[in-house]
Amino acid sequence: MLWCGLVTGADAQSSTPQNSWKPEHPPLLQQRLDAAVQSILVQFAPQKLEPDQLAATLIDLRDPQRPAQAGYRGGVQIYPASVIKLFYLVAAHRWLEDKKIADTPELHRAMRDMIVDSLNEATGYIVDVLTGTTSGPELPQKEIEEWWDKRNAVNRYFTALGYTNINVNKKPWCEGPYGRETQAIQLFQPTRNWLTTDATAQLMTEIVTGRAVTAARCRQMMELLQRDPFSPSADTNSQARAFTGMGIPAGTKLWSKAGWTSETRHDCAYLELPDGHHLVLVIFTVDHANEVEIIPTLARTLIASLPRN
Repeated sequence: MLWCGLVTGADAQSSTPQNSWKPEHPPLLQQRLDAAVQSILVQFAPQKLEPDQLAATLIDLRDPQRPAQAGYRGGVQIYPASVIKLFYLVAAHRWLEDKKIADTPELHRAMRDMIVDSLNEATGYIVDVLTGTTSGPELPQKEIEEWWDKRNAVNRYFTALGYTNINVNKKPWCEGPYGRETQAIQLFQPTRNWLTTDATAQLMTEIVTGRAVTAARCRQMMELLQRDPFSPSADTNSQARAFTGMGIPAGTKLWSKAGWTSETRHDCAYLELPDGHHLVLVIFTVDHANEVEIIPTLARTLIASLPRN
């Protein structure tokens, strides 16, 4: 597979600095994405889908050494819902590689549950392990400042790699937050997690090509991200079938991390198409969480526009 064994030597020892991330931006690929987005805006006009409620980044990986990128509002900060868990997964493997945290069965159980089942409780545990912080009652001013500094450990990691326009320091919640989590929201900016489709697509590309942390760790991450989009599922929010997987041709292989709330519906997907195309496709939508067809329709339209080999 594309993600196996592509990096050796120095590249396998540490995460690739973003200043080495220099994808090409071919006009034809951008034209295809722009046309697909415009088609979707027209198709979902009755549902009042607006241009600023959609963002997408497409990366063509047929030549993994020369990724080609196109984007629509790809640099805009959007609340990422559970897509943020992809960043916590990479950070956890970086910490493990550096022996900053213990490699325990409980940690691996949490990483699996965070990515495969998208459990918020598992993610909260991972955030605690990565940052040395815990949720709980409010803290005195000095202590909450120290807590906040620790909580930004993952932000510092991705900033050091050159990532911009993102915020990766919040736990995802079902009913919360409470206590010091709310206290931090009231005291410090930014108040929410933020991602862009560009940053998310870059991280997925680095995982797919074996360049996030090490090639061996990328293989472990890909095992958690692998989906079966063609098996029946009663789950209306199945990461395999209810997002990009709804819009792909038979025989396509899929790896993905989806996210959804009452306001957002997102997916970050890597596709190996039967015709040989290898694509990273990240689609974020806001204020249309119940419109389950937007993401797969955009994926289907883009795939149909690609040249046949």
